[in-house]
Amino acid sequence: MSCGRPFGSMRVLPSGRVQVRYQGPDGLRHKAPMTFRNKTEARRWLSMMEADLARGRWDGDDSDGERLQDYAARWITERAGLSERSVALYEGLLRLHIIPRLGLVGLRKITPALVRTWRQELLDGGVGPSTVAKAYRLLRAVLNTAADDELIRRNPCRIKGAGVEHPAERPILTLTEVMRLADSIDPRYRLLVLLAVFASLRWGELMGLRKTDFDLDVGLVHVQRSVSLVGAKQIVKTPKTAAGLRTVALPMWLIPEVEKHFIDYAELLPDGRVFVGPTGVTPARPNFSPIWARALTKAGLTGIHVHDLRHTGNHLAAISGASTRELMARMGHVSVDAALVYQHRTASRDRAIADSLDGMVRALDTEDSSGSGHVEGTPTG
Repeated sequence: MSCGRPFGSMRVLPSGRVQVRYQGPDGLRHKAPMTFRNKTEARRWLSMMEADLARGRWDGDDSDGERLQDYAARWITERAGLSERSVALYEGLLRLHIIPRLGLVGLRKITPALVRTWRQELLDGGVGPSTVAKAYRLLRAVLNTAADDELIRRNPCRIKGAGVEHPAERPILTLTEVMRLADSIDPRYRLLVLLAVFASLRWGELMGLRKTDFDLDVGLVHVQRSVSLVGAKQIVKTPKTAAGLRTVALPMWLIPEVEKHFIDYAELLPDGRVFVGPTGVTPARPNFSPIWARALTKAGLTGIHVHDLRHTGNHLAAISGASTRELMARMGHVSVDAALVYQHRTASRDRAIADSLDGMVRALDTEDSSGSGHVEGTPTG
């Protein structure tokens, strides 16, 4: 059938995968319903198609395309640089929320209407809005690549705002509540509470701390690694962004607390882990939950998550007068968005303070209206 000329053509896409085209019996050019990892796989498929055409086996280009579950699984394996935690997250979202409804659907059959129905079914089924947003973002990313691979004409994920999460406002503890919680928790984890607040450290960063990360003479802690829980395994890694690698200044009153913890609870090696459980294992969030729950009960607090400690610390840093860049550096953020959130809260609180002061002065003016009208301590003009 090829008359001495190669059958079909191949093109390497921006994703690195190979797309093939061929001429069908109708005289038109057609694309294969999938792309290929390399030219060897592409040539093999073209050879099979050429043989099918020679036998009269051809059903045109009306196939539904590759099934979403197969394409999405390959999409994950081909994402360079994904952390194990991200892989686990994506695989979980696919398994639990995408594949049950869309997995067997061909890429070409996924329409905007089908995406809207799928998303609404998740919400109606009780899946949390944040989880639905994550699943939607993943589906959109997968289909973006499918569009780049020219397997579909256009991404059908077109619901405005569907990938945006709107988490509930988290509580901010008072200093009194922070100290009460530190006093109430198992003494082994008292320093964990204090560092989470007064150094704005994440759970994974706290678990990654070693004694050599501290310069107690000048009150500094160097954040150089983080511990993530992937399945049942804890992975030690460097922070995912350059901003995560940072040095945080500690309040000097905290230094004796660190020194005492090193003596009583840290791993004995000179570069030993700062936080270890009674059996010498790095604490994991699931195992820490009962310890946290008991501490909250003893402190008379409810609805507080471990992450709220860092949230509180960020708020305290903001009200200290730190600039946006200073907040970003302390929090370990690349984007200014999070820092601006805390600064906005500070500005709102400052307005509330000013309004309160205004009310006080007006009240004094009212009380003094029968006299000179002058309030002691204010300008007479």
